[in-house]
Amino acid sequence: MKDVYDLKSVKLPYLAGGILKLFTSLVEGPLRGLLIPSLFESAGVTWLRKQTYDEAPTYHPIHYAGELQKEASAVPEKEWPRAASSTKGFQFASVYDFAKAYRDGKTTPEEVAQKVLDSIAASDSGNAPLRAFIAVNREDVMRQARESTQRIKARKALSIFDGVPVAIKDELDMTPYPTTAGTAFLGKTPVAEDATVVARLRSAGALLIGKANMHEIGINVTGLNPHHGSTRNPYNTDHYTGGSSSGPATAVAAGLVPVAIGADGGGSIRIPSAFCGLVGLKATFGRISEFGAYPLCWSVAHVGPLAGSATDAALTYAVIAGPDPKDPMSLHQPLPSIKGWDNLKLKGLKIGVYWPWFRHADAEVVAACETMLKEYEKMGCEIVEITIPDLEANRVAHIVTITSEMVQSLNTTYDEHHKKYGLDVRTNLALARQFSAKDYVQSQRIRTRIINHFNNAFKQVDVILTPTTAVPAPEIKKGALPDGDSDLSTTIEIMRFVTAGNMTGLPAISFPVGYTQKGLPIGLQVIGKAWDESTLLRMALAAEQVVERKAPQVHYKLL
Repeated sequence: MKDVYDLKSVKLPYLAGGILKLFTSLVEGPLRGLLIPSLFESAGVTWLRKQTYDEAPTYHPIHYAGELQKEASAVPEKEWPRAASSTKGFQFASVYDFAKAYRDGKTTPEEVAQKVLDSIAASDSGNAPLRAFIAVNREDVMRQARESTQRIKARKALSIFDGVPVAIKDELDMTPYPTTAGTAFLGKTPVAEDATVVARLRSAGALLIGKANMHEIGINVTGLNPHHGSTRNPYNTDHYTGGSSSGPATAVAAGLVPVAIGADGGGSIRIPSAFCGLVGLKATFGRISEFGAYPLCWSVAHVGPLAGSATDAALTYAVIAGPDPKDPMSLHQPLPSIKGWDNLKLKGLKIGVYWPWFRHADAEVVAACETMLKEYEKMGCEIVEITIPDLEANRVAHIVTITSEMVQSLNTTYDEHHKKYGLDVRTNLALARQFSAKDYVQSQRIRTRIINHFNNAFKQVDVILTPTTAVPAPEIKKGALPDGDSDLSTTIEIMRFVTAGNMTGLPAISFPVGYTQKGLPIGLQVIGKAWDESTLLRMALAAEQVVERKAPQVHYKLL
């Protein structure tokens, strides 16, 4: 184990407009052979090909927990949170706020549904449309709302979620919508059944508002989508939401819904949560069923919640987590539980920090995250310095893994439809098609090694802390709209801390710990041991006791 921090910031050219169109045509065309070597050199792929890893490859980061589960199961309702979070400063309307307003007769799901629909329309008007949603079926939304109103009036609510608006990323199947995965050509007909996560929320009575926007096929982290419109950050509409779960984050931060469901193959829940001042949880690999999610990147993919508070994240996780016979990967888990998630006595908890990694970020980001570390110390936590080697190998291996899997997933449609993708997606897919089987296997050898490194670190500590992103939400540059841009230097900064969670399959959470001088949110990431989501939720809840929350510039009040 070399005690060497090897991640670097890189300076690559920013491409947009005509230059990006030219570059895309070159990497797709017969001259790509002249460009690929230098591009792979810059991306670290050439370096990776020269390395030797003796480990056997790990193709799925399964953390075995004894016997296989055989039946569907979720967190018992008796363990669900019983009251809303109380955050300092600004408070997002919570699941419990909606439930209480309904039961007190102050409003109904029908009234809320109409307000949601009106607010979505308002949010998409003007010079800076939020574009949180790709598709909303008004008739279906109002039908759900009427049924929920009747149940609550008859005191037969299905759960605390009955009538509470929820957004679903357009990567998951939900009737009566098609699933486009953010493209212009996939999903031309409605799906036949809900994804398991959607079905669980529907059975709890959630008011499913529609399909939330996303970065096309989830292949980048800004949220710019040339087909459905770029999402904008409610904290500052001149800035990106982050992706690829951009629509879910925009919807929650703007107050259109209290919680949303996203998907995370390389930080795609945690990044937009950090940029939009939310709590975003990527659970242990296999903890939440992937059935009904578009199979874009099956060995690094996770479905999970984005919420305005730790309590709402815990509540949503409780509904959607657990084994599902329709997803074999979900059967390896111990039965889900969130016992102790709200225990704010953190004394004795050991926090691991790899300082060169932790401090490799924008000064304002580091300052806010270090301030939260000091707060945890005041709460009785112990800071333990750790080392995690091979982070550069992990970074490149993640690029190879996720894009190779996307190429294979979309291969049958590539020849016919590849020019229908946005320019940045076309470029990334063209480059990824030059990866070899050897590159992919090499990356899975690295996965084995990085899992071992994290498991060794967890022999010393309970959790590992980093910033969520190295920079706050980037500004939407003038040349980026409407066709998109390519800013790989910034992408690398955004993704620096998140991809290890996808490669290892370990759970990770992001939550707000401060704001920049411009008022943009800053997120802290906590990585945990396999199946220990409750500790991550504990730490998010503890942060809410000390972090002063600020209101987004664009926010709609439904209650």
